[in-house]
Amino acid sequence: MNTKTLGIALVILGILMTVYTGFNYVTKEKVVDIGPIEINAEKNHPVQWTPIIGVLIIVGGIIIIGRSTSKNNRI
Repeated sequence: MNTKTLGIALVILGILMTVYTGFNYVTKEKVVDIGPIEINAEKNHPVQWTPIIGVLIIVGGIIIIGRSTSKNNRI
């Protein structure tokens, strides 16, 4: 993977992390297990991050793209 592709991927990831600041996933947890009777509960697990992380990733991707294009222009 060349550096320009990595920079573009980081910019796209940063944009997505800025727009979507988190997600939730659900797990099933066994509450009661008495012989043939089984009761499960769904537990919600939120994963959140600050949009500043997305902005920092965007800036890092732009820096990587800028450095890769400046190396190509020196040839």
